[in-house]
Amino acid sequence: MSLFKNFIYGGDYSPNQWDEETVERDTTYFQEANLNSATLNVFSWAEIQPSEHVYDFKALERDIDLLAKKNIRTVLATSTAALPAWLYRDYPDVARVDHAGRRHVFGFRHNACPNSPNYLRFMTALVEKQAQRYAGNPNIQCWHVNNEYGGDCYCDNCTKAFRVWVRDKYKTIAAVNKAWNMAFWGHTLYQWDEIVLPNELSEETAQETTVFAGISIDYKRFFSDSMLATYLIERDIIKKYDPNAIVTTNLMGTYKNLDYFKFAKEMDVISWDNYPALDTPISLTAMTHDLMRSLKKMPFMLMEQTPSQTNWQPYNALKKPGQLMAQSIQAVAHGANTIQYFQLKQSVGANEKFHGAVIDHVGHNDTRVYREVKAIGDMVANLPLDLLESNTVAKVGIFFDWANYWALEYTSGPTQDLKYIEQIHHYYTYFYQKNMAVDFLTFDDDLSKYDVIVAPVLYMTTPELVANIDSFVKNGGTFVTSFMSGIVDQSDNVILGGYPGPFRKMAGIWVEEFDALAPDARNSVVFSDHSVFQTRLLCDVIHLEGAESLATYGSDFYQDTPAITKNNYGKGQVVYFGSMVEYAGLEKVFETLFDNVSETELEVSVRESEQARYLFILNLLAKEIALPPEYVGQTNLVNQEKLQVGKILKPYETIILVQV
Repeated sequence: MSLFKNFIYGGDYSPNQWDEETVERDTTYFQEANLNSATLNVFSWAEIQPSEHVYDFKALERDIDLLAKKNIRTVLATSTAALPAWLYRDYPDVARVDHAGRRHVFGFRHNACPNSPNYLRFMTALVEKQAQRYAGNPNIQCWHVNNEYGGDCYCDNCTKAFRVWVRDKYKTIAAVNKAWNMAFWGHTLYQWDEIVLPNELSEETAQETTVFAGISIDYKRFFSDSMLATYLIERDIIKKYDPNAIVTTNLMGTYKNLDYFKFAKEMDVISWDNYPALDTPISLTAMTHDLMRSLKKMPFMLMEQTPSQTNWQPYNALKKPGQLMAQSIQAVAHGANTIQYFQLKQSVGANEKFHGAVIDHVGHNDTRVYREVKAIGDMVANLPLDLLESNTVAKVGIFFDWANYWALEYTSGPTQDLKYIEQIHHYYTYFYQKNMAVDFLTFDDDLSKYDVIVAPVLYMTTPELVANIDSFVKNGGTFVTSFMSGIVDQSDNVILGGYPGPFRKMAGIWVEEFDALAPDARNSVVFSDHSVFQTRLLCDVIHLEGAESLATYGSDFYQDTPAITKNNYGKGQVVYFGSMVEYAGLEKVFETLFDNVSETELEVSVRESEQARYLFILNLLAKEIALPPEYVGQTNLVNQEKLQVGKILKPYETIILVQV
């Protein structure tokens, strides 16, 4: 399963910003902290190609060789995420045009148009030079293509490419008009060259607001495909010279603009950058790790995290003592086979000069952060290699679909507060609190291995998906869904016949209307035992068509009508939430579906290999928590402590157990 022979521990390093004496000292510190990897060359295009016809790899080769002498191997980036000034000057079409229609100039980063012929030409040549030079180099661990793909572009080249993409998908202009419902407002198209990109000059009044969701969703699909196409060009060049090379690009968790499930099919291993904010729930971080693991259903690379603090969030709090270890082990618990940092050394100037690093501006290793990094390095060095071959085994699946993400948040009505990630996380939180493993699913996944499938706000569906879910439930599975599900097809056109569309028979209900609540407004749901829980956001007005009511609304004109329902269907059942019920109400419903759930406040995760089970017990809270008695007598791999009766875990204390 693992593509790596050892656990990678390292991070992003820019030796080109420092003199040789400093680099020698830095790399000695890295070695002493048990770092065995460094990511090089991420933003070095300007250095390795100072002009159109000149390439200079001397500094890069010196750095790779120096690291190798310290037993530090290289994750080699391709440098294609930040273009040199001469490229903008001589070929201005490489720059993007933004949502307001403005052509950008040299500056910032990630500013290249993926459909610019000149960008593609120079990108290809650069990667070709590097792949020829470093193919088979034993000091290269893997290749890091580009960096944090993202953004959008509305230039003429993208317009032309979009027309080709649309024509390939729909074949006829009549099919386009039907898919995008262009009869609305008299927007009928007659020729392919009448298609324009949806931005502030056409169908969108703001970045995420559109009057024609069909074209806007297709633009999202198109641009995601365009970015993926540039990745494929780079990957294929590398593989041409080194078929055994491991190639990845660093993703950004729940980043909205790119369909990561499509990217995952083309990546050898998933890598991602984890930067929780001051107010990020620990369950959301766990959820994102699980999403990244689920993209390929295999371990991933934690390509970036800060060892102390970021610089670009509104409030850049320091990690508390022990918190870096706890967050790093949380990543491993959810599937990471690497722990890597941005950055290994703090920059002297520009935007990221205050972003945390292993070596900060003082320049030596006598710091709290360095000592914590070294402690993690010591722990990593003692992890059994079999851990690399282990994975998570889940019986619960949650659908996560980028097209739904786009479509739901483009919807004009019923409320502007309906956010996809919030809804997914709301349901995931139950499984996190109960220490139940979760896989995130795409529409193509096999559902038969799961006992429960959860699909909040499954707004956009396909006939194939509905048939798959129908079969799953008929064969004994439990399907949980919610308001704003089964509403539209893949072009955002409503599925007629009453909500929740194709799930109406399965759920045994008809949703006649949905009521949007103001931000400070609340309704409630009342269960048969008279327990009451608050609801917010939306309230479906539900009619039973075979289902039973588990709870009814507590107020408004639809008081006493069903709010949460359950329907027996085949050998299985469908549970439907007509409103966003507070966590305690969600828990009350779910406790009828699951037996013997965990009740500890500790996070307990499991990875399994053919040889062993690895248990990760984490106190991620700023308070002491008692260790459950079932773990007494076992030995903690983190510090070799034998766990005693009455053991109390301090804030951010971590335990790793092996059960053979």
